[in-house]
Amino acid sequence: MSQIKVAIADDHPLFRAALTQAVLKNVNSVEVLEAENFQDLISVVENNPDIEIIFLDLHMPGNDGFTGLTLLQNHFPDIVVIMVSSDDQLEIIRKAINLGASAFIPKSANLTQISTAIATVLEGEVWLPEHTDINADQQTAAEYQRLAKQLAQLTPQQYTVLASIANGRLNKQIAYDLDIKETTVKKHVSAILVKLEVYNRTQAGLVFQQLMLTTNENQPVTV
Repeated sequence: MSQIKVAIADDHPLFRAALTQAVLKNVNSVEVLEAENFQDLISVVENNPDIEIIFLDLHMPGNDGFTGLTLLQNHFPDIVVIMVSSDDQLEIIRKAINLGASAFIPKSANLTQISTAIATVLEGEVWLPEHTDINADQQTAAEYQRLAKQLAQLTPQQYTVLASIANGRLNKQIAYDLDIKETTVKKHVSAILVKLEVYNRTQAGLVFQQLMLTTNENQPVTV
């Protein structure tokens, strides 16, 4: 059996240790890599393209809500992402799964629950905390699933441009940040509008902001 690589991205050492213990218990041949902020995680993934599973803390430094989840899915679509968080409100869990996470593990989970979650994901299934119903609001679920598919259509460069738009950056500022021509940025913006099915950059930025936890979690995505 070939060795599986797993990355654990969390800024709390004790929880990283608990996750590592659970992974070692459930996977016979595994290498566990760690990151304490999102930028470090990206470096780990770029240096280890054979990583298969990532445990991603919802609130770790550099990860604004679900922007980290969708970035990983956009840039590294073959990697399975498991969200972990102490913020286990039902709407947060629903949003994580509908945006493409394979599991949501509350930080209150014990080692047995974490082990069960890992085993479930390794079998290709989705794991949720007991008694979690993510299908109560079908309309909102469909909107987030649609958003995830639209973001997946963007190239990595387009995704980066979209994130910059959401942060209020102008085209010339984005061009400077990415070391590309402003005309190239404009082409990216045009492609983004088409793929997100919106009419201007303001609407595009609002779509991206739906990924952040500063928005009202009870509001559906409108694109």
